[in-house]
Amino acid sequence: MTLQNARSGLTRRQLLARSVAAGAALVVGPGFIAGNDAAWALETTALKPETMATLVQMARDIYPHDHVPTEFYVVAVKGYDTPEAAPGIEAGIAALDAAAQGKGFSSYVGAGWERDRVDLLRAMEDSAFFQKIRGGLVTGLYNQKAVWPLFGYEGESFSQGGYIERGFDDINWL
Repeated sequence: MTLQNARSGLTRRQLLARSVAAGAALVVGPGFIAGNDAAWALETTALKPETMATLVQMARDIYPHDHVPTEFYVVAVKGYDTPEAAPGIEAGIAALDAAAQGKGFSSYVGAGWERDRVDLLRAMEDSAFFQKIRGGLVTGLYNQKAVWPLFGYEGESFSQGGYIERGFDDINWL
């Protein structure tokens, strides 16, 4: 048993099952990545597929929700795949990978433990790159109507008469 497995209390089989369930990205070919569970796929145009896979993992680490499928994170970061944004995103991911290599990992995604990846993100949280990604994820992830039910949000209520007419005063939880 390795030190990391001893620390977490996971068997190798459990570790592999969880990593597959997490929806890690698989770079299939030039300009194309897919979830290894085949639940999502994405064709890139301006960014390298490895960069997009790193962005997806970064999004999951910044706003971690185990009950939210990876496909919603993919939609949230797809907006960075433009010719205008690509140079800055590629440079930011290169800096993130360099920081990971400085800590002994092959890349940011190569840091297999969430705790290690979060430490790498915390070290760069004041950078313009990190703030751009974090800020874009707020709207990119949480403005998707398909994700709202996963958080119990029913949407705006104005068009339906407002909250007062729709159970605002229900106190059955008391």
